[in-house]
Amino acid sequence: MRHPILEDALSRKGAVKKVAQACGITPSAVCQWRNVPKKHVEIVARITGRHPDLFRGVTVVRPEGEGVR
Repeated sequence: MRHPILEDALSRKGAVKKVAQACGITPSAVCQWRNVPKKHVEIVARITGRHPDLFRGVTVVRPEGEGVR
């Protein structure tokens, strides 16, 4: 499932094409994103007019031995 903020940003007319061109990749590659790759966050934020932090993933650090539930 795609991140809701990314889904909303890319649902606007022409957004996928603009993002792809700015990132130097194909529109089909952008459509495969579940989250924005770190190297493209600033570009996507600028094009969509959203703050970059909205596209950054959250890293959860767990104590050693604690599994994902």
